[in-house]
Amino acid sequence: MELVFATNNLNKLKEVQALIPKHIKLVTLNEIGCLDDIPETQNTIEGNAIEKSIYIKENYGYDCFADDTGLEVEALGGDPGVFSARYAGEQRNADDNMDKLLNQLQNKNTRNAQFKTVISLQLNNKQHTFTGICKGEITETKQGDQGFGYDPIFKPEGHKKTFAQMDLELKNSIGHRGKAVSQLVAFLNSLV
Repeated sequence: MELVFATNNLNKLKEVQALIPKHIKLVTLNEIGCLDDIPETQNTIEGNAIEKSIYIKENYGYDCFADDTGLEVEALGGDPGVFSARYAGEQRNADDNMDKLLNQLQNKNTRNAQFKTVISLQLNNKQHTFTGICKGEITETKQGDQGFGYDPIFKPEGHKKTFAQMDLELKNSIGHRGKAVSQLVAFLNSLV
């Protein structure tokens, strides 16, 4: 089975490739000649994932899946949420985003947060979604140099390290994207 993974984020690609079994061949956007800036205009994480997967299916004709991920912080009413990548502006800079978030959390009593990933699969002209959530808290400082995005300031429940201090295998086993991809793989395996 071949599936296009609709992402230009090489870090996401690396994480997902580590989770997909060998009998499913992941095809990149580059390999199908898609250099488009795929639209993400919806106001929910699920909406963006669906929009991206439909875009590839309608414009390129491939069965595919897309994900969208957001960090939802309790004390900020669920922000940055769907705007996580652009929280500090259109430059989509992870350090700027983390700095803004840490600044917003000064003097807040709770630092509870969760990462949420939604995967939208377009397969055989049907759409399926899979959701992974990882609860945790926002640290007071950046810690670690692994991972990407908000990983240096997110410590998952039951762990003393941030995602950025964990190896990829551990992060994938407990993380939001790993949970969503596991559901995707289980669904694809059920079709075989």
